[in-house]
Amino acid sequence: MSTGVRGAAVRQQTPGPILFVRYALGPNRHGYCGPDDNTSFFEYGVTGKVDNGLRSLAMEFAGAWPYLELIAGATGIADPLDHRVVEAYWVGNALLDKVGACALGNSMEDRFRYKTGHQFADLAEGVVAGGMPHHSFHVFCIYPWVGLLGDDRRSGQALTVLDKCRIRWGKVIIDTGDQVVVESRPLTWDGRRLELGEPQQETVIRGADGMSLLAPLQPGEWVAMHWEWVCDRLTPEQLTSLRRYTVFHLSMVNDRLSHPGAKIALG
Repeated sequence: MSTGVRGAAVRQQTPGPILFVRYALGPNRHGYCGPDDNTSFFEYGVTGKVDNGLRSLAMEFAGAWPYLELIAGATGIADPLDHRVVEAYWVGNALLDKVGACALGNSMEDRFRYKTGHQFADLAEGVVAGGMPHHSFHVFCIYPWVGLLGDDRRSGQALTVLDKCRIRWGKVIIDTGDQVVVESRPLTWDGRRLELGEPQQETVIRGADGMSLLAPLQPGEWVAMHWEWVCDRLTPEQLTSLRRYTVFHLSMVNDRLSHPGAKIALG
């Protein structure tokens, strides 16, 4: 790590492909998306090696990869795994404001119209309402789980999946090695609205089998999490962006969408 003026630490920027591994690893370890070879995928994150093999694995994430291509294409960035593009999708940054509804709508049509048929209009409602190509848009407005919150038999499972699948933020309480205790705000559902609840402590994973994607964390640091894995440290600017885009898409679900895309079973 280099230092700036007056000894202030300057965090070295993580290469985009490695940043992608950190954020995509959680669901991949569960077998929900991405390549079957999650061991190799994890090892890329540990070693920091970037090659065509990693890029091929990243392209197997059928949920995330089209968004990276969309953001890169709409902003004139050649590489979908450019750090700025990867950060935009998982955390959020100014690139999202440059994509535009037309480009997002065309991407949604290419990906989902043939799957949804006449129900595509319900799915497209999120685009018309101002949705952005951020992971929280995909979780809250495209996945089928929001539509299952009203089903008493499945609402508990749906809330758990939504909470773990979104990129959430937490403040580090203690790092015990492979595990980290953080304080975060879980999703809540009162039968009508999906909200962020009061802060609670949870235990998440920083590494496995003596291998870690991140250096040890200090109490008070803010981190991003996906499923039970810590993805990355968050700068104050990143924390603000992640909160902004998450709350924005939650607001869409609660106040502007009559038929969240989640109503449509996309798998």
